[in-house]
Amino acid sequence: MIGNINDLLGYEVKSDQAKAALMKVLVSPQEGWDGYVMRVLEVGEEGYTPKHSHPWPHINFIIEGTGELLIGDEAKKVTSGSYAFVPNDTIHQFRNIGKGTFKFICIVPEYGHKI
Repeated sequence: MIGNINDLLGYEVKSDQAKAALMKVLVSPQEGWDGYVMRVLEVGEEGYTPKHSHPWPHINFIIEGTGELLIGDEAKKVTSGSYAFVPNDTIHQFRNIGKGTFKFICIVPEYGHKI
């Protein structure tokens, strides 16, 4: 399977705790990756994902832009090339703190993926 992110439909992250956040699913069980989902989140200027926790981990890789990643009570600046592991049951949030779109890959177990 080969695709292009520009051909994918984006889904708005629906939460009153999110702003200007869009998700695109790249690879999932539908494409043959059993048990996991790789998606890209695109966060607009001054946007953010919900501040939340859940019982599964995240694996993240920053593709473009400048953001801030909160893990627990520590916020760190992240830029293109940064990567992070967010443990399960840990409060976390991504924020766009730069100009343009902040874009990152997020891999989660299939049971943790919601649209």
